[in-house]
Amino acid sequence: MVRLGTACDPVTVESPASGRPHEGKVLAAIQAHADDIPLFCAGTLAKLLDEGYKGYLIQTTNDEKCAPTPSLGETILRNEQEVDELARIMGLEAVYNLGYRNHRLDEASPLELRSRLVLLFRALKVDTVLTFNPWGHGEENPDHVVTAQAVEAARWMAGMGKDYPEQIAAGLKPHTVQEQYYWVCREGQPYNRVIDVAPYIEKKIEAMSVNKSQGPGGANGSRLRDRLASNGLRLPALGDNNETADREYIRLFGLDDFRATGERHGLTFAEPFLHIPPGGTFVGAVDPNLVEAYISEHAVPAGE
Repeated sequence: MVRLGTACDPVTVESPASGRPHEGKVLAAIQAHADDIPLFCAGTLAKLLDEGYKGYLIQTTNDEKCAPTPSLGETILRNEQEVDELARIMGLEAVYNLGYRNHRLDEASPLELRSRLVLLFRALKVDTVLTFNPWGHGEENPDHVVTAQAVEAARWMAGMGKDYPEQIAAGLKPHTVQEQYYWVCREGQPYNRVIDVAPYIEKKIEAMSVNKSQGPGGANGSRLRDRLASNGLRLPALGDNNETADREYIRLFGLDDFRATGERHGLTFAEPFLHIPPGGTFVGAVDPNLVEAYISEHAVPAGE
């Protein structure tokens, strides 16, 4: 999983910044399922919010397949409540549930999904996105693939005034998402940036614990505590109540990938990303600074 990501050369280590250098900027964390943000980027999300970002959560599916509940409706409700609680503890402004069917996002209209994301990026004036890598190989979940590709298409298309002109007519302005943090979630997926999340590891544990319905955190600690108790055993490290057991289970067993990634780069805990900075990676794009430098050196008065 995360520790099996492939490091690009060079890898930038991003440490917590003093003050609030991102004041006035907006991010959107975009997941397919309730456990994605807690597992892959909760520490980084907490860091960026602490540094001044205003944040929003966008979820593409209804999570109908993922919870130990007897019906689809109960499963959807339980996951939706947990996502709302995740947003609350992280300090996010709002949650936008797009509601497509879990594990069937690839049956949805890509044009509709893209247009909905374009609308949100324009309306919220999103500067930075955190989501799956749209080119990440080894991905087996179609919801991850479709979410990532829709975000990547929508984030640049949102800045073009002739795309979805009805949105412009309604008062929205073109707005390009400038920066991407694409998280690592499968073996061999590349990363060029690791985020030092040691100062935010308690927030990551809290976020993982909120997601009781699915994922490697959630209620696994309390389940283990109950299983041991039925056999007359206990693990002192799991404490004396279910919530403590859930969080300590995550601390003991659920952070190994992030601990290993951190150790590879001289940190205690780290989350890896394929980071694309403002300006992107478009081959052949003209650097306006080079243009201005050339003008300064070579321009002559008109008529000469």
